[in-house]
Amino acid sequence: MDNRLKKYAELAIKQGVNIQVGQPLVINAPVECVEFVRLCVAEAYKAKASKVDVVWSDDLITKLHYENVETDILKKVPAYKIEQRKEEVESKCAFLSIRSSIPGNLKHIDPSKLQAVSLEASKAMEPYRYYTMANVGQWSIVALPNVAWAETIFKDLKGEDAVNALWDAIFKSVRISEDNDPVHEWDNHNESLHQHNDLLNKYNFKSLHFKNGIGTDLVVGLVENHIWAGGYDTTQGGIMFNPNMPTEETFTTPLRTSVNGIVYGTKPLNYQGKLIENFWIKFKDGKAVEFHAEKQEDALANLINLDEGSCYLGEVALISHNSPISNMNILFYDTLFDENASCHLALGAAYPNNIKDGEKMSKEELIQHGCNVSMAHSDFMFGSADMDIVGITYDNQEIQLFKHGDFCI
Repeated sequence: MDNRLKKYAELAIKQGVNIQVGQPLVINAPVECVEFVRLCVAEAYKAKASKVDVVWSDDLITKLHYENVETDILKKVPAYKIEQRKEEVESKCAFLSIRSSIPGNLKHIDPSKLQAVSLEASKAMEPYRYYTMANVGQWSIVALPNVAWAETIFKDLKGEDAVNALWDAIFKSVRISEDNDPVHEWDNHNESLHQHNDLLNKYNFKSLHFKNGIGTDLVVGLVENHIWAGGYDTTQGGIMFNPNMPTEETFTTPLRTSVNGIVYGTKPLNYQGKLIENFWIKFKDGKAVEFHAEKQEDALANLINLDEGSCYLGEVALISHNSPISNMNILFYDTLFDENASCHLALGAAYPNNIKDGEKMSKEELIQHGCNVSMAHSDFMFGSADMDIVGITYDNQEIQLFKHGDFCI
């Protein structure tokens, strides 16, 4: 475990954020992950980071806040936190986020309270969202297990046995073993993903038509001059980094007003500490006009109604059903992993780097070019073993992209 954990820390620093000499790093991490955080700090200094700051969190304390603090108090974002984010962005730091979430941690909290707090936090930090959304600086997300999360996934295991099983799954998903060089593995993996991106970019599709046996029948228009991305990304200054570890996706930007049909979620969506299960969303001219969930429908409503743009799509991502994480046949109850086992869509903001010269555009210009703008960006999974996808070109050619859940081009 010690050997693999050190490799994981090295991978997060070298391939994840790819910290540069003299660059500051901010690590956001749960308190349970202290051992791994220390390894990451050591690796960052080994790579000549100028300073590493750690911002700690605790899901159980967050739950206590929601249970005991009045909404009007809880939704106020302290000025020092806003100033802290401003300083981080102005210093051109890199951000490493370490996740170890507890599925359903806030399931008993009033949805309106969660919505009010989330909205005010998003508004307060909105001026600095561009830094990561437009890849001004490097950012990366990795995850570590905890007992509650592990026992949710592996229902027949308890305590340490469940945690060890989740460790094995995480290490496998990020290509770490006892005897390999994961940094080298990721070089090869990134190259493979970029070959997919190049192929899709050459087709320059006008739209994609998704159909499967459980009811999804959705046509997603794509913005003109869209760019398929996936695997490593590049900052505006030319620094390569991996935003999500693991990652198996190739993704681009839907045309904001050109999504029509119905889509059925195939995995639960963890939003605001609640698990949204067995849901569907109907779109008309880009907008989510109807929806239903068997569990936590209020949370789905909160997401769709967060702001003016959260009812539109900002991302469409393609992943073969026959892929490493999907083949584990594990429901992780965490988007970082589950989105890499399935084709997915995102409600909310589009990434500016998914359209030509998007990083140079203002919000108004992005909207004019058909991209969505929102304080939200939440992925939900809709891929399946029988998913068929047909790409329609600007001269109305139909190209079969997916057959029976997998790429066929």
